[in-house]
Amino acid sequence: MSASDTSPVHRRMEQLAAAGIDVVRVTYPDLIGTERARDVLLDHLPSACDHGLAFCRAVYHTSPQGDTVDVAGGLDAGLPDICVTPDLDTLTALPWEPGVATCLGNVTDPATGLPAPESPRDLLRAVLDRCAEHGLRPVVGPELEYFLCDEAPDRPQGWRRYSDADGVVYTAGLRADRDNHLLRTLRLLRDLDIGVSGGNHEYDGSQFEINLTHGDAARAADRAFRFKSAIKELARKEGRLATFMAKPFNDAGGSGFHLHLSCVDAEGANVFADPAAPYGLSATARHALAGVLAHAPALSALANPTVNSYKRIGPDTLAPWLIDWGLDNRSAMVRVPPERGAGSRLELRLGDASANPYLLIAATLAAALLGILAREEPPAPLEGYGYDAARAEPLPATLSAALDALEADTALTETLGKDFTASYLSYKRDEVTRFQRHVTDWEFTEYAYHL
Repeated sequence: MSASDTSPVHRRMEQLAAAGIDVVRVTYPDLIGTERARDVLLDHLPSACDHGLAFCRAVYHTSPQGDTVDVAGGLDAGLPDICVTPDLDTLTALPWEPGVATCLGNVTDPATGLPAPESPRDLLRAVLDRCAEHGLRPVVGPELEYFLCDEAPDRPQGWRRYSDADGVVYTAGLRADRDNHLLRTLRLLRDLDIGVSGGNHEYDGSQFEINLTHGDAARAADRAFRFKSAIKELARKEGRLATFMAKPFNDAGGSGFHLHLSCVDAEGANVFADPAAPYGLSATARHALAGVLAHAPALSALANPTVNSYKRIGPDTLAPWLIDWGLDNRSAMVRVPPERGAGSRLELRLGDASANPYLLIAATLAAALLGILAREEPPAPLEGYGYDAARAEPLPATLSAALDALEADTALTETLGKDFTASYLSYKRDEVTRFQRHVTDWEFTEYAYHL
């Protein structure tokens, strides 16, 4: 047997073959957090690991409708390649596809050997490197909501809500889930090994939340990305649609993507905890909170990344509308849950479920780090029910305003990287332009008969 036959890749191939797996699906997130992938036959895995898999870089510049947006480094450069190399440390079997394992991929620019500028996973890594320079190891707990829909050829969009049951918030079982979607999904996600702990029906008909355990920020982002991809794939397998769209229905609320954030030191102690400090929060926690508040307008561009996102936000929506924080107050943009000591943390409630997990976590950590370095204190916490514009500044009300805020926030854009920010702004401004030119159903209903 040659040395190459005993390499880590070949040992892993033997393990996969023994488990009946003959295909490895290599996946990575695009700019909006959609899964891009290639299936690789097991015999060709060594070549994929040695040389990588070639994809067109313009995949980062491709709209949900398949249009290639003119972003620097794409069309203007002749549509060059990116190289995706399997990250075998993330390899796991797909419970619902016999014979298939999946892993994430590391993305590089073949011309430089460096990470591709638009790679969300590498953007997060870069921000985490900045945090590590200051002795901080962020811990993140993601919370995501989504709607489940059944096919409905008679409806304009082709889909209807899986259930219209009202008043079933925070329930489980058949009461709001006639086909046991949640129970079946939880068991499959458990076997996918992405840190799922539980779930329940949420506020609106057909809306669900499945909880992911907290942990290292990079792995939390990987798990949230894989969670979203898995939920959508499992729905497709049943002929259904699972959507993480911020607000898919006029007569229902939106879906959030909340982040629970803390930091630990080299010994694993929570550096946000200080029982003798104001609110039981250490200076580091208060400075991080101040940074998130200070950079909230720019942060909105990544936490609320679609035109539709801003239809979820507003007064009395249980989604943030103002830049504020509160102690165990769910009407605030940042909630500080009641736990202290090892459980001390911030809960950013700004994000909606359409956000790219890597970009939301990276931007939140960048804002928190800037606050820690600035050493500023947050204002007094919100008391009582929020949504009073006399007490706090409003968040951006449109995607255009949020993108302008991101471009103007030079401290945040320098932390995230100028190349990434330029690509993101170009891509998202194209989305705004296309929406502004599109005639909606609302416009036809409002004007066509009377005007």
